Amino acid sequence: MNNQSPPANKPYPSDCEVLEGYRSRTRERADHQKSAEESLLLAKAKAIELLLLDVDGVLTDGTLIYQETGIEAKSFNTQDGLGIRLIQKIGVGVGVITARQSEIVKRRADELGLQYVCQGVNTKLDSYKEIVKTSGLKPFQICYMGDDWIDLSILNRVGLAACPANSVPEIKDACHFITERIGGRGAVRQLCDLIIRAKGARDNLLQQYLR
Repeated sequence: MNNQSPPANKPYPSDCEVLEGYRSRTRERADHQKSAEESLLLAKAKAIELLLLDVDGVLTDGTLIYQETGIEAKSFNTQDGLGIRLIQKIGVGVGVITARQSEIVKRRADELGLQYVCQGVNTKLDSYKEIVKTSGLKPFQICYMGDDWIDLSILNRVGLAACPANSVPEIKDACHFITERIGGRGAVRQLCDLIIRAKGARDNLLQQYLR
């Protein structure tokens, strides 16, 4: 005969414990999903050999300034400019595709040594296709950053589609990467930093400025 008393029943978890367990599992799933998305984004960025950019709303804040002389003026961000120079150092080509025609854009493109400068284009997609043909690159090797509907046709075809934080909703829906910064205020730099990090080139580039 067994005189041992049966073990006491383990009490059920409290409502607070159940809720905390649910929250913990939810956080774990969210962290896992975020990690998977980050890995996919870095894989896309690592493959990039050419960065193409819209101008108004991406390299600039989208403001158009007309002087009394009739000359159009634009402002560009120096951090964006350095970001472009940095990815050029690791072999990534850079170009612009814009529907507008501006001498100031040509000047900025010359300063930065841009590989492709397509201005005054009626259909951006035609310019993109010509660049693909000329460069010999595959779509998965190309990144494009745009901010408005006119950029959708290209964004839907490239390996890495990106846009500034203040882009229209339809553009954000089409992009793999949305920057925290707005157009003309460091959005391009943030995209360049992503490509540099994905290619494992950040530390070597930084060392050049620490000597």
